[in-house]
Formats: sequence, C-alpha cells, structure tokens
Amino acid sequence: MFISPMLLETASGPFSHDNYIFEPKIDGHRLLFSQEDGRIRLYTRHETECTKQYPELLAPFDDDILLDGEVACTDPETGLVDFENVMTRFQAKKEQRIRQLMGISPVTYVVFDILRYKGQDLRKLPLMRRKEILNSITMPNPHFGVLPFVEGAGEALFEQMEARKLEGMVGKRKNSLYMSRRSKSWQKVINWTYAEVIITGYRKDEFGWLTAVPNESGVLRPAGIVEYATQTARKEFFAKSRTLVIGEDKNFVYVEPVIKVKVKIRNWYKSGMLRSPAFVEFVV
Repeated sequence: MFISPMLLETASGPFSHDNYIFEPKIDGHRLLFSQEDGRIRLYTRHETECTKQYPELLAPFDDDILLDGEVACTDPETGLVDFENVMTRFQAKKEQRIRQLMGISPVTYVVFDILRYKGQDLRKLPLMRRKEILNSITMPNPHFGVLPFVEGAGEALFEQMEARKLEGMVGKRKNSLYMSRRSKSWQKVINWTYAEVIITGYRKDEFGWLTAVPNESGVLRPAGIVEYATQTARKEFFAKSRTLVIGEDKNFVYVEPVIKVKVKIRNWYKSGMLRSPAFVEFVV
C-alpha cells in the first residue's frame, strides 16, 4: 500500500516551542515501508517502487504495517550519513550490483512515523500517540531504527546538528495529524553550507547560472549550476553580464568570469560539485 507522505514546510530558522518535538534531519531519501498480507514493498515519496534495491529491509514485522522514514547510508570512514552512497544504492538495478553494494554500503531505515498497523489507519491519531505505538513495536532486524526526538528544545538540537555537520532538524507539532500534503505542522531547518563561486555563463532556455571555483593551482574548474535566485538577482546579473559575453553554444551563453556570488548549499559532492546551490548575494 502507498500513501502520499506528509511534506515539510521550511522554517525561517531554528526555533524552540513546548508544543513541538524536534528530530534530526536525516540526509537520505524518503521511504515508505509497506507490509500488506505479508508482502513487503518499499516506495519513494513519488511512489517509485524500490523494493529490490534494499534486500536488507525485506524483513517482516509481526503484522501488516505501513511506516514512514528515511533510508540512509553511513560513510565507514567518517561515520557521517552519506547522501551519495544511498543514491548509489537507489540507482542500482542489477541483482549482482545490489548484493555487492550491500556489503560496501549497507542501509539503515530510520523510521519516524507509523501510518497503519494491524489493519488500523493511524493517521488521524495525534503525532505523540503514533510515536507511542511506533516505540512499542519491535524492529525486525538491526537495519531498522526509530528516530529519536527531543521535546521543546529545538535550538539546542540544531546547535548539535551544526557541530556534527548534519543536515539539520525537523520540528513537528505534538498534536499534528498525518496529512498527505505539505503542512506547517512539520517544519524543516536546513544546516546550510556557504560558498563563494564565480559565474561563467548561463542557460539559454531556462534559468541557470554556470559556476566555477579555483582549483589548487588557481585555475577555474566547473562547480555546477545555480538554479535558484530571486527575480531581482536575475535582473541584476543580466544587466551586469551584457558587456561580458565571450561566446555561446547551443545551450549556454558564456561570460567573462568576473561576477562572484555567495551561494548556500546542502554540501559538496565528492566530485567537487555543489549540491543544490541557491543564490544568497553578490560578492562585491
């Protein structure tokens, strides 16, 4: 069974509130675990089935159940959650490759909600009651874990997330019902990383700034495409770039590498590219 998951609004910053619980934000991908009539199926938030990608999660519970959580991998060297590793697991299709990756990058399913259990729909119960039910259930193997939370002290938790270089936190109203849409009852606060990059061009057909950063020798290398910027910033850039054009091809217009911007990112990919860069300000 698939149910469209409840989605997060974005909070303006870390906050604390007695009516909220706060959870670490796990840097993996959303996963719904469905066991119906004894059959296990795994789904992404977009209803893409990924059952075969995660054999270590095909362990049965004592009864039919529908869980919501994140599937994640941990880097064995740093001990940190590694988004790229779980994406490698998700994209693997061949059974031999999947089995190989199980040994290299085993996954953990971090469960934070329960939607159905023993034939009962639990979505109209308040969050704290659902948490009680979830915590009363025995997980089927060590690849499953229940996400911890704190009550009220969101800012203190976020400081811990920053210190440990984790993705951020999620605040949830204690009495929130589970709704299959985006809701202010659940809010995320991202622990952004910031970087300065140089714009080297832009897309012709849709918005996107090509960026670069200097390598160890001072030579510019590509760093990815900024796809998020305010309309004011876009207009300012195009006004500045009119006299800086140095060439073009089918997809891009290239400019002299003189316009520098500050961007916020989730982190750096191992390839040296920016992950989800968004414009913050021009650097003068």
